[in-house]
Amino acid sequence: MSGTRKHSRRKVKISPYKGPVGGWGSITGMAKVFRAERDLPAGELLRQNKADGFMCVSCAWAKPAKPHPAEFCENGAKATAWDLTPRRCTPEFFATHTVSELLDWSDYDLEQTGRLTDPLRYNPDTDRYEPCGWDEAYQAIGAELKRLDPKTVVFYASGRAALETSYMYALLARMYGSQNLPDSSNMCHESTSVGLKQSVGAPVGTVVLDDFEATDCMLFFGQNVGSNSPRMLHLLQDASKRGAPIITFNPLKERGLERFVNPQSPFQMLSGQATPISSEYHQLRAGGDIAVITGLCKWLIEEDDRQRAAGGVGPIDHAFIAELTHGYDAFAAFCRATSWADIERESGLAADDIRHAAATYAGSTAAMAVYGMGITQHVLGVQAVRMICNLMLMRGMIGRRGAGLCPVRGHSNVQGQRTVGISEKPELVPLDKLKEQFGFEPPRYHGMATVDVCEGVLAGTVGGFIGLGGNFLRAIPDSPRVEEAWRQLPLTVQIATKLNRSHLINGRVAYLLPCLSRIERDVQAGGPQTVSTEDSTSCIHASFGDRAPASHNLRSEPAIVAGIAKATLAPNPKVDWDAWLGDYGRVREAIEETYPQWFEGYNARFHDPGGFHRPNKARNRDFSDAPGGKANFVTPTALSATGFADGPDIFRLMTLRSNDQFNTTVYGYDDRLRGISGTREVLLISAADMARLGLEEGRKVALVTVSSDNVERIKRDLRVTRYDLPQGCLGAYYPECNLLIPVSHCAEESKTPAAKTVPVRILVDPA
Repeated sequence: MSGTRKHSRRKVKISPYKGPVGGWGSITGMAKVFRAERDLPAGELLRQNKADGFMCVSCAWAKPAKPHPAEFCENGAKATAWDLTPRRCTPEFFATHTVSELLDWSDYDLEQTGRLTDPLRYNPDTDRYEPCGWDEAYQAIGAELKRLDPKTVVFYASGRAALETSYMYALLARMYGSQNLPDSSNMCHESTSVGLKQSVGAPVGTVVLDDFEATDCMLFFGQNVGSNSPRMLHLLQDASKRGAPIITFNPLKERGLERFVNPQSPFQMLSGQATPISSEYHQLRAGGDIAVITGLCKWLIEEDDRQRAAGGVGPIDHAFIAELTHGYDAFAAFCRATSWADIERESGLAADDIRHAAATYAGSTAAMAVYGMGITQHVLGVQAVRMICNLMLMRGMIGRRGAGLCPVRGHSNVQGQRTVGISEKPELVPLDKLKEQFGFEPPRYHGMATVDVCEGVLAGTVGGFIGLGGNFLRAIPDSPRVEEAWRQLPLTVQIATKLNRSHLINGRVAYLLPCLSRIERDVQAGGPQTVSTEDSTSCIHASFGDRAPASHNLRSEPAIVAGIAKATLAPNPKVDWDAWLGDYGRVREAIEETYPQWFEGYNARFHDPGGFHRPNKARNRDFSDAPGGKANFVTPTALSATGFADGPDIFRLMTLRSNDQFNTTVYGYDDRLRGISGTREVLLISAADMARLGLEEGRKVALVTVSSDNVERIKRDLRVTRYDLPQGCLGAYYPECNLLIPVSHCAEESKTPAAKTVPVRILVDPA
């Protein structure tokens, strides 16, 4: 069955949503997608995030050793239904539609064509994808790669590929001679990897699931739990019920951090009685987190001075600081010297509200800091991450049960991919070990991150692009400019389950290779195969698919990687791609040999309920991997994370995801939790800013980027929509507004696109 829908007409309705997260709204949201897909995967949902089932293909939140009967959320269920759709995108579909025609389709309609079924080659003469054989595709790709300079070829990975695939893919790239291994973490949490590494020596969080049972205070910064990691709400509900304060700092009121009705609680479902989540909710200005945290730390220092002067014990853990950290005195001096007036101006919050939050934190014995891309996606996002570390280090809130750092990763294995070698940074990969293990000389230059790839495409220096999943051209900043230059690439290869826009912008030689979903049965020469993933808490889990494949002509991701490797690389007696493909356990043995400090007993342990955790020195208060061998207080250079100066007509645009999407995948046009239905072309703006500009609800306006590069970036026909936001801040959907983000507007040090504070002006009467 081939999809043929295009630009379906939708009725636009916008009205405030007064319900909670979860409850009947969540059930209704899932049912809507199941009806659209015409196949209710109830049996698969009961296997989702279970020890004998599969890891969710959506977010990376942890699965517990003792799961709930239904261990899935609304968006996780949508992702499963999306993969198991009965629709098929066959060669006959492409015979009917040219690629140029499909470029006019929406993201939603492209994916609604269904699962890709056969390998395809793009024919520029007919402007169509045409079927080809697998061996033909491998040989043609290998021949093109041999003609290209490996330093110009990019091996991109989205966050869904399993650990086994990711390891093979990274090895293929390095044996070929490329160190260009960007992935989706470059676009979201690279600021975390850079910031945490300097502060505590570990590039990942220090919290595990058990810590949520012991915490007595939680601080949330820039994270939308209701849409991005809803299963965490069970843990937040438990914490709220036992009286643990949950203090939230976020520019938008996100319903998941306000109240929750547990769909697995008969009482709550029948009564509608919701559990309050945040005990305090502070709507700071976008990019104001550094200022807020400076205020929290300033109050702690002042209160500590008062109590110690009176002969008491203050809230600061001086013994921990003296023994295990560097840089506290300089940081404390910065906090003392910063005025409350400056903190209020930059944060948009009243000093008394910040002091109250600090006092709550000071009263805790085991506090954790939870944050998301509202922290990382700013020009000074790395500094914002380090400020969270400073706040936790001041009270010794790392390395004790119930306390620590909890960055919430997005895609389902994006953290794990970095663990096993998907990285453009040579210092993060044991290259000497790979040389010894496989008998080749790995490249040691610093490769291209996502922003570097975009700049290289614009400059004409990228020769080839292989995409292991994802929708690269839709996810990146400055997308129209990069798309225009993309067609000059000699080679593009996309490995995917469904059609998306990135598959329609092709290089001179282009292939689209369909792969199995993680939910589907993967049978190789050695029998049914199991893969593994790493969640946000550094826990490794098995994932086993048992659904019949969407097409007999699909290949697993490891099979596709092995096929390209055999067609491209010279034979190597130390790498038996066929043996690895026949038994993924042999890939895990190779991973264990490369990373023995993390994967000891890999094959024996990863099937255990709850998985196994990678060791984390920082969790045990061992900061020896941080610069100087101790944890570091790092003083910020500014109170605003935006990286640009405010002006009377310059707004801070935050790009947002709806609860009807995951990353670039749009499940529908209803953002129920924000009361928006039937459209994604909206501009969220405060009532005060509407009044100041004379804008009425529903008026169409345009946004134009404020930049100094003489490039016009404009997004037209956005519907003015009143929303509870701080003055000077705007919200609009990702990826539709990515065109407003210059490639150069990215985080210092990490190069993460600064998508949470884009400087824009509103054009009230656009031409």
